[in-house]
Amino acid sequence: MHYKSGCVAIVGFFDGVHSGHRFLIEELKTLARERNQRSIIITFAIHPRKVLNSDFQPLLLNTLDEKNEHLESTKVDEISVLDFTVEMAQLSAYEFLDIILKQQFNVKTLLVGHDHRFGHNRTDGFPEYKKYGEMLGMEVIQAQPYKTTEDSHISSSEIRLALQHGEIERANRLLGYSYSIQGKVITGFKVGRKIDFPTANLQVLDADKLIPALGVYAVRVYWNGNPYKGMMNIGTRPTLATEAHISLEVNIFDFNKDIYNQTIKVEFIKKIRDEQKFNGVDELIEQLKKDKETVKTLIR
Repeated sequence: MHYKSGCVAIVGFFDGVHSGHRFLIEELKTLARERNQRSIIITFAIHPRKVLNSDFQPLLLNTLDEKNEHLESTKVDEISVLDFTVEMAQLSAYEFLDIILKQQFNVKTLLVGHDHRFGHNRTDGFPEYKKYGEMLGMEVIQAQPYKTTEDSHISSSEIRLALQHGEIERANRLLGYSYSIQGKVITGFKVGRKIDFPTANLQVLDADKLIPALGVYAVRVYWNGNPYKGMMNIGTRPTLATEAHISLEVNIFDFNKDIYNQTIKVEFIKKIRDEQKFNGVDELIEQLKKDKETVKTLIR
C-alpha cells in the first residue's frame, strides 16, 4: 500500500500490544498529526523466528486476531499485516528501509522503538538507521523509553516470564489489560460433577499461545459475551489421575449450562495457590471449597 503523500510508521511484531507498545503508538499518532500524514503500524502475521525455524515455539501473548483487535483499539489510521518470508528475513536493515518501507509504503517518518533492531544480522542500531534514512530521504526518530514508577522495563519477554512464574497481577499491569486464553470445551473425566465441582476442560485454540504456570487461579469466564466468576486449575491432576500432559479445567460459579464444543474465554486475575496432591477426594473437596471462597472475595 503506497501512500502518495507519505506516512509515519512503526514496525514490529507487537506481541501483547502491552503498555510499552501503546506508549509508542501514541507517539506515532502525535508525529503523524504534526506532519499531517497517516499513521501506520506495520506488523507480521507469523513470528519472524518461526519462519526461519519451523520447530520454534514462540509462546505468544496474543493470537493474530487478538493482536489485531488490540492494535485497532489504538485508533491508528492503518494496520498492515505483512507475511514475513525467508526472503524478507535476508534483507539488511538498509534494504528493509528501502524495499519495504520506502518503495512499498512511502514511509516519510519512521519511529523506532527505543531498543528495536531489524535487518537479518541485527548488528545495526539507531545511528545506522538514522544514516540510512538520510540516504533514502526518510526521517528516522528514536522513541523515548517507557518507564512507570513500578516498572523500569516493559517488554513482551518480561510479561512472558511473569506469566510463567504465575505472577498474574504483574503481567496484567505490564499489559494494561487482563491476560486471557480462548479454548473449546472438550469432554473431560467428569470426576468434577461427582464431587459437586463440575469443570469445563479446555482445549486452547492456538497452540502457540502461552499457558501460565501450573496452579489454581481466580478467573473471569466469558461465555456468549457474559462474564462469570470461576477458578481454573492448570495442572496434571495429581489427586485424580496420573497424566503427563497438562490439563486446563475451569469451574464456573453459578453456571449449569451445557457448553460442550463451545468456545469460552478465560481471563486471569490472580494465582491463588500451587497445584497440590491431596490424600483422597475428601481433602480435595475441602480445599476446593476454600478456593471458591478465596476467589469470591477476590472478584468483587
